[in-house]
Amino acid sequence: MSNYLAIDTSANASVALVDETTGLLVDKRVSSKGNDQTETLSAYVKELLDTHGQKGQDLAGIIVGVGPGPFTGLRVGLVAARTFGFVWQVPVHGVMSLHALAEQVLESSDVPAEFVVASDARRKEVYWARYDNSGTMVGGPHVSAASALPAMPVFGVGAGIYAEQLEEAGAKPMPESFEWIADAGFLARRALSDLAGGKDLSDTSPQYLRESDAQIPAFMKQAKA
Repeated sequence: MSNYLAIDTSANASVALVDETTGLLVDKRVSSKGNDQTETLSAYVKELLDTHGQKGQDLAGIIVGVGPGPFTGLRVGLVAARTFGFVWQVPVHGVMSLHALAEQVLESSDVPAEFVVASDARRKEVYWARYDNSGTMVGGPHVSAASALPAMPVFGVGAGIYAEQLEEAGAKPMPESFEWIADAGFLARRALSDLAGGKDLSDTSPQYLRESDAQIPAFMKQAKA
């Protein structure tokens, strides 16, 4: 029996093992911090593989969140997934991280006809996308102020951070989701569904949606000019 290894670092470091045949979660690790991806990711992967007697080269594949997310954290997961895939000679599949939040919504008992998922984009903004109740993305991904979101239910940590702004804009932040971040287990669920439907997930290009927070110092710009 083979498992998929799923990795997402678009928010906190999240790693999961998922059964290839059933799609059921075997085990996972999620950091409580949002800035320790470099320190925790490799340790989480080793711990999961060792705990379940799984060898990297015997994995069915690796699933990685491609964002949107902050530059540094997102790069950690993507580089790790590509490196593991190369070393172990297993396929690497890229999935948009917001899909993991949508999958979590679909697990709830009362799924709205259409809804929005939102993650923290910093700079007083959110990354967001719009879905219907089948889980199909019907708009996005976008990055914007919370006040620009459509007037409908909003799920995810972004809804919690900007609940007041969303309510003022006519949206409905859903309190049960205020702690939700992209979870590798839900990311894997979306990936397995897409793969079963014949979707090509070979593209692992990052989705940043905006420029890096890092800026070129003024003296360097002058020298280049």
